[in-house]
Parts: sequence; C-alpha cells; structure tokens
Amino acid sequence: MGEFELIERYFAAVGASRRDTLLGVGDDAAVLAVPPGHDLVACTDTLVAGRHFPAGFDAADIGWRALAVNLSDLAAMGATPAWATLALTLPELDEDWLEGFVTGFAALANPQQVALVGGDTTKGPLTLTVQALGTVPHGTALRRHGAKPGDLVYVTGWPGDAAAGLELIAGRLAGSGANRGALELKFRRPEPRVAFGARLRGIASACIDVSDGLAADLGRLAAASGVAAIVRATELPLSRALYALAGETRAREFALGGGDDYELLFTVPKAARAALAQLTGSPGAPACHCIGDIAAGRGVRVVGEQGDLRVPRGWDHFAT
Repeated sequence: MGEFELIERYFAAVGASRRDTLLGVGDDAAVLAVPPGHDLVACTDTLVAGRHFPAGFDAADIGWRALAVNLSDLAAMGATPAWATLALTLPELDEDWLEGFVTGFAALANPQQVALVGGDTTKGPLTLTVQALGTVPHGTALRRHGAKPGDLVYVTGWPGDAAAGLELIAGRLAGSGANRGALELKFRRPEPRVAFGARLRGIASACIDVSDGLAADLGRLAAASGVAAIVRATELPLSRALYALAGETRAREFALGGGDDYELLFTVPKAARAALAQLTGSPGAPACHCIGDIAAGRGVRVVGEQGDLRVPRGWDHFAT
C-alpha cells in the first residue's frame, strides 16, 4: 500500500461531516467556511512515542489522546471545535495499528462534530501532530490574562488522576481493581471540557487547561495576568480512587504536580459566583471545585495546614 492509498483508505472520511468544510482531505489544502461574526481559534500539539505515551500503548487510546489534548486547548479558549488536521509519522505500515488509531480518533471526533480535513503521512519514529480549529463569537475567547486580585480559582474534575494512571501503567505505582481502572482511564481517554469551556465565556476572567500540572499551569495563568495565585492544599479535590491507591500526601502531590489531566483551571470574579453555581448545577456539567484565590503579587503559593508547601515545577520538555 502506498501513501496516497493509505490516506484514502483510513483518513478520507474520518470524523464528522460538516457543511462548512468546503474542501477536505485529498487536495493540497482544506477550504473552510468560518461563520460570520466569529473568530477562528487554532492550536497544535505533538505526541511522541516513549515521551507522551509508553511504548506499546493501545493504538485506539493514542488516537483519542491525539485529538483530546487539542480539544482541551480549544475548551480553555471557550471555543467550539470544528476541524482538525493530522500529521502522522509511522515507523512502518501496520494496518491493524492504523485501524485502531482511526477508531480511537473517530470515537472522540464524531461526538464533538470535528471533521478531519487534511494533514500528512511520512515514515519515521512514531509521532503524531494534530492541529485543531474551532470558533468563538467575535471577541469572546477566554484567555490566560484577565485574573484580578479577589477572584476565586476553580478547577474541574479530579486533578492528579491521569498522572497516577500513567504511574500505574508504567509500574511505578501499585494498585488493582476498580480504582486502578478508573485512574488508568483518566490517562488513556481524557475528556476535554469543551461544552463547559464554551459556557464559561462571560463568567471566567481567565482560563487555562491543566496539561503540565496544576501548579505549573496556574503559574502561567498568574504570570499572564500579572497577579499571584494562592492554593489551599486542603481544598484540592482528590478522587476516591487516587486517595485509595496513593494516600493523602502523595495524592496531593499528584494533584499539584501531575500532568495530563486536561481539566480546566480558571478564575471567577466573586460577583460571578452565582452564575457559575447555576452553570455547575446544570445537567452534564463536570465537578467543579474552588481551590484558592487571586491576590496582588507574583507566583503561586500552596498553603497547607502547617504553612506553605513546596510548589512543584510541573512538566517541561527542556528543563535541565
């Protein structure tokens, strides 16, 4: 099978069929129609075998994750996903692997109404680069800057679960049964908070997704906003599965420093708390927890029962 037959067989009809896709897979470039009165939002993420997922990782899970990490970025901007492109580098042509990958990718693309509209295939070490594109009403995109002293800090879901799931998969954490399964699933199939992110427009003052660790990503939000962030360690939400397998101390370490959660971390002015409460009480909304507040100054503080705790650095590809 050649490259173009591969594309036609596996990728020509992946994802949702959209009327605003004027020209998709099969030409030199895609032609897309952005709705009037909307801004285009674009993001790109690369996954590398052995760095972003372990060797031998399930192909369907890789396909899901490759799209999910990008949709999470769109969610953090309050954008509605529409299209994606895929650059896929394969060490060899493995049709079983491709079937699994496409199945996992489509399992997320279809319900999110994302159309695959182009990309590239080449031979080399297993690497996947996805660009996702979405739209927001003009001028309404959420951003990292905008947090003000007095705002409250919230996070969706249960931070730390995905990092613990990876530790279980890698054999660096012990566990079994339903707790293990729940944590592994958080790493294998993260759920981007797309619908919730869109509904945060007009409520959140600043937003970022948690990909490199809660403390590290909160630090980026605080730096962009020119403020300090204070996290109350006792308010960190710890899932029952994480608490059961890691214990309280290590569970908090996972929650603060573990990456790959793809939850939303955002700030809300106190005047908007009622609007947020209404949003979080609506059907289908994720769990949402207030974990701290914004103050004048710089950096991130984590306050425990006995004083300040160490603030983890989070993930950095080029840290020495």
